[in-house]
Amino acid sequence: MFELNVTHDPKRRSWLASANAPDTPFPIQNLPLGTFSRDGVSHVGVAIGEQVFDLTASQYFNLFTGDALSALQALSSGSLNALMAMPESFSSALRKQLSEHLVVGSGSQTMISALSSSLLLERAALKMSVPALIGDYTDFLTSEYHTERHGRFKGLKEPLPAAFKSLPIAYHSRASSIRVSDTPVVRPRGQYKDASGAIKFGPAPMMDFELELAAFVGQSNALSKPIALKDTSAHLFGYCLLNDWSAKSVQWWEQVLGPFLGKSFMSSISAWVVTSEALRPFRSKPQAKAAKDPALLPYLNDPLDREFGGLDIEVEAFIRSEQQRASQLAAQRITRSHLKHLYWTFGQMLAHHSSNGCNMNPGDLIGSGTISGPTDESRACITEITEAGKKPLKLSSGESRTALEDGDEITLSAWAKKEGHVSIGFGQCVGTILSAQGGAELDV
Repeated sequence: MFELNVTHDPKRRSWLASANAPDTPFPIQNLPLGTFSRDGVSHVGVAIGEQVFDLTASQYFNLFTGDALSALQALSSGSLNALMAMPESFSSALRKQLSEHLVVGSGSQTMISALSSSLLLERAALKMSVPALIGDYTDFLTSEYHTERHGRFKGLKEPLPAAFKSLPIAYHSRASSIRVSDTPVVRPRGQYKDASGAIKFGPAPMMDFELELAAFVGQSNALSKPIALKDTSAHLFGYCLLNDWSAKSVQWWEQVLGPFLGKSFMSSISAWVVTSEALRPFRSKPQAKAAKDPALLPYLNDPLDREFGGLDIEVEAFIRSEQQRASQLAAQRITRSHLKHLYWTFGQMLAHHSSNGCNMNPGDLIGSGTISGPTDESRACITEITEAGKKPLKLSSGESRTALEDGDEITLSAWAKKEGHVSIGFGQCVGTILSAQGGAELDV
């Protein structure tokens, strides 16, 4: 199920020098997929070092055969959905043949180099887009630490919901407002309760980021046909970073059935989809359950998931305020955490999501929830970092924050790391807060 192959070989090197740099997130062992606009047309490409191999353009040069060619043809729409819908053997064949074209000693080097203006593009110069049509987006709540802290901040008698350790909790979020990294985030207007208890409407005063990882669903399941936990790996195509921006003042006032306008104004994802196959070397045991925790019900319990359901991925968040940028100060890291802190695996999330017969579709997105850990450093949103505003965050510019302000830029990053393997990254997920627009005449 999670066997390694030649594409994972840590000794493998590319004839593209930038792919061999020790700090590149995109070595030849990664080969993530993304979409971008070229001459007004949507193209699919693969990040390799500082370049992007244009898969869409490659269809004219007979570089791929068999299942790899079928996979390439599935990308003709300029989106990943059709490839996501296919069995992994097709994307795996494409990955293997592309790796062979890019590896040192490849017989294709001369031809690809000669066609470099068509096939190899500078990654930094491309305008990226959301890589798939996302029909549905579900965000989970899988960090016990994040959940318990927020329960305390809200003054709940039982900070951890009774169901938290029996099932992966989630809410259905808004797919239409998902945007790719570097899209500005406009501060939303909304209804909230101020410090005096008065109900107001206006620009949300408590903006926050939430550091998450998200999975793209691949193959679908029919309505009324759940996905068994043992089969979920065949339905998880790949992963990206997710910033589930939150207007906490709005969210905490409105939340009865779950988050609504405090979340739906926008969510950001990173541009590159790191495939499940690329992450095979980084499979790990998930967080161990405490002896006092409820026993897992059979549909959430499988030997393969207990052994390989986790992912060795480190995640970080950085802030850079307008003043820090003006002073040419570097972005300031404010969070470092790890997926090992999640109580539930992505396999369990998907199995539970479909357990009532809900049909999942190619391109559907499921978020991990905020990836907070037990330490101060691993608190993965401003609300946790500041103890809900009681302990302001100090910035290198001399400023302080209890919530994000207009002009603040948040950058998320993630790296899969394990001894004996080449580390692979996800690129960055970047968003800058802009001031609220329109509707000022309605503000209270």
